[in-house]
Amino acid sequence: MVVDEPRRRLHPLSPLLHGAKALVVIVVALSWQTLSQVGLGFFALMVLVVVIGAVIMSVISWYNTGYHVVGHELRIHEGLLWRRTRAIPLERLQSVEVVRPLLAQLTGLAELRLEVVGGGKTEAPLAYLSVADAAALRDRLLIIAGRAAAPVVAGGVGVSDVGTRPQIAGAGPALHAVVNRDLVISQLLTPQAMFLPVGVAFVVIQFAFEPSWSFIGVASTLTAVAGVLLQPVRRVLSDWNLRLSGDGAALRLRYGLTETRAQTVPIDRVQGVTATWPLLWRGHRWLRLTLDIAGVAAENGNGNNETDRLLPVGTPEVAERIAAAVLPGVALQELRFVPPPSRTRWFHPLARPKLGVMLADRVVATQEGLLTRTVLMVPYARIQSVRVVQGPLQRLLGVATVYADTARGRSAALRDRDLAEAWRLADDLAARGRAARLAAPDRGPVIVPAPAAPGPEAAPPLPQPSS
Repeated sequence: MVVDEPRRRLHPLSPLLHGAKALVVIVVALSWQTLSQVGLGFFALMVLVVVIGAVIMSVISWYNTGYHVVGHELRIHEGLLWRRTRAIPLERLQSVEVVRPLLAQLTGLAELRLEVVGGGKTEAPLAYLSVADAAALRDRLLIIAGRAAAPVVAGGVGVSDVGTRPQIAGAGPALHAVVNRDLVISQLLTPQAMFLPVGVAFVVIQFAFEPSWSFIGVASTLTAVAGVLLQPVRRVLSDWNLRLSGDGAALRLRYGLTETRAQTVPIDRVQGVTATWPLLWRGHRWLRLTLDIAGVAAENGNGNNETDRLLPVGTPEVAERIAAAVLPGVALQELRFVPPPSRTRWFHPLARPKLGVMLADRVVATQEGLLTRTVLMVPYARIQSVRVVQGPLQRLLGVATVYADTARGRSAALRDRDLAEAWRLADDLAARGRAARLAAPDRGPVIVPAPAAPGPEAAPPLPQPSS
């Protein structure tokens, strides 16, 4: 029997942490030009007034925010003039993360984030709670949702983690630990980092010819340089010390430097795995692996997600082992791709040899990319729909593209296949998807014979890997 807990407030230090976050936003919003116009003293006074106002608003918001569990729902109450109550059905709960940003680590607090099926964003972020309260609430929600049978499971930190690294109970055997040195070198081998010396040299030369630069000019230049380095630095900080383990039913990751995260990804939520070989990494034989996960909302506007990581950087042997743990029976290095017909060279004069498709025992795999090669592997059981799309130029050449859609929203694109082959592939993918969803988990790989071709000019079947 589930007992309703009384309504509780967030930690009393929450307004101060929100005020500190507001300070960063305010300083960024007030440009260097504003500083030069009003002077340092008035600028500091403006920042102080706005921060005090933000803290007061945070205190009011904290006083009127509460949460409690009612039956199988987490209810969050907030608002002063316009009161709002959000009810989160725990049956839709996919995961709960306990996240500790830098300020939260310094104050012994944590943020609780919920992911639910079909959510457009992270639901009900409770910021902030004590680490013990966050871990206890996470465990309670997971147990009610039927996602856990023990007090310490799923992504997050344990009660004993105050002031130390989060630990994952029952994490299973270790699969891989990322070497931080390789992580740093890999981010130095990115276009942003490679072109940075050119930009710095340009600035130095310009300053040599015009040494009367103002403080505003120097500050603007430094801001631009920081913007260029932001993405690789962010990747290093977020992927730092990544540890990966698994028990066959779920993957467990722990990563982060300034913001630590401990996360559990159930294998049955994985919609696909992408392997990427950046051009500048090939000298080290490095690649990276990312996940497409159902029920996890993107955290920023460009579609990148903090939960998409699997292997930030590694060798083919490491990637093979990790990919096999996520997609059992799939050998990444044994995939052999069939390119599109030669007449499609007009569409891809240089990249055509790098395009390809393969129907393996358990996944459909596609390959594309000239400078940066990408391989996407989608399990047949995760295919939601199959589409055959033919544009006007494709009609002239008698080719079409087949899309295998997943619940994550990303599609495996079988580009520019012969029209007869495209229809056969669509029927084959639909049949394999139905069979894979109906098959019991212990029946092994699902191999469905390809349906008959729609006409005498049908393309020969794609090669199947040996079992």
